[in-house]
Amino acid sequence: MPLPHSHQHYDETIYGVEGVLTFTVNGKPVEVAPGESCFIPRGAIHGFNNLKATNAKGLAVVTPALIGPDFFVEMAALVNTGAPPDLAKMTAVLAKHGLVAAPPTAAPR
Repeated sequence: MPLPHSHQHYDETIYGVEGVLTFTVNGKPVEVAPGESCFIPRGAIHGFNNLKATNAKGLAVVTPALIGPDFFVEMAALVNTGAPPDLAKMTAVLAKHGLVAAPPTAAPR
């Protein structure tokens, strides 16, 4: 799962293309299937995961367009290695592109 993060300068809308992606937006899970969407307002802490046994694809639309495909290419290279992702490298890629990694949350007691 990409690191939970937020961005202050743009909104993000995710459109489901294939499979089901599960987004968590401000602590609430939202499943996005083909033809469905999820709006993520500026400042909302969010992340996503593919919790199903099939491939999933989504289209991210950023408004205004302040982030480009380089972010997604760089992040994919870190999360698609087959090994646990390097959180320090992921945090650096987030920061490079103007995103803020969310602080870790405490485990429930």
